[in-house]
Formats: sequence, structure tokens, C-alpha cells
Amino acid sequence: MAIVVNKPIPEFESNATGGIRVTNTSHMGQVIILYFYPKDNTPGCTTEAMQFRDKYKDFVKAGATVFGVSRDNMKSHDEFKAKLELPFELIADTEEKMCHMFGVVKNKIMYGKKVKGIERSTFLIGADGTLKEEWRGLKVPGHVEEVLQAVKALKKTPALA
Repeated sequence: MAIVVNKPIPEFESNATGGIRVTNTSHMGQVIILYFYPKDNTPGCTTEAMQFRDKYKDFVKAGATVFGVSRDNMKSHDEFKAKLELPFELIADTEEKMCHMFGVVKNKIMYGKKVKGIERSTFLIGADGTLKEEWRGLKVPGHVEEVLQAVKALKKTPALA
């Protein structure tokens, strides 16, 4: 099932760091940010994680919960989270179920070879479980601030939150 803005998020279930189970209904009543990134401990992904970390208190204050999502396993996530002192949990989508559901698996060319990779993307899910906004194929600089502004805008329009 495709992810569509202003429609409910389809059912999913995944494990995150901290022993947390995340489903499409586990955080109802909260605004959720799911940011998909290619790989733990790579330059762009590290920068993005640190920017979400540095703005984390602002996201919480605005009423949002942040989750990072990649295909890395839990051990990799635990190490990445500890190394960067991330205050939010990371979802281990090792079977790519969420990645395919959100349509972020793309063919990329790396060192001249075709590979299947994750397109850096962020999804803003409203407290009612519907997708409010999406950013696909994004660039890291300025992105986290843009997502934060979108979360704050949701709060200003309670009918949409």
C-alpha cells in the first residue's frame, strides 16, 4: 500500500533501540517524525542524526517524537546512538518492510555499480495517524529546521494536527 499525504499510514510493526516496538498505532495522539537514512556511521547520515539530536528538545516542545529508520541492525543502531548521544530511538528495518512501504528503496549508482539504496526521506505523521507531509530525496543542510517548522505549523492548525 502506498503512502499518501492526508491519508492514514498503513499498518506496520518494527523494533527500535531501547527495546521499543513501533507500530502505526503505538504513538497515536503524538506527532511522529520518521526520517529514513541510508546507513549508520556514514558522513551525511551522521550529520543528519546530529542535527535531529541538536533540535530534539525543540521537537519535543512542539509535541513531536522523532525516530530514525535504516536497514542497519540493532547492534549497529545501538553503537551509532551511543556514539552520537542520540536522545531518540532508531528503528532497525533489516527486512526493508518499512523502507518499501514508504517507497524509499531506490536504485543508485555507487562507484559505477548499480545498487539498491535508501533515498534520504522524512515523513511527518499527525497525531491522528495520517501522513501530513513528506520530504523525499532531500539534502541534509537546513532540512531538520524545515521539518521543525512543519511540526510547529501543525500545532497552529489544531484541525490538521
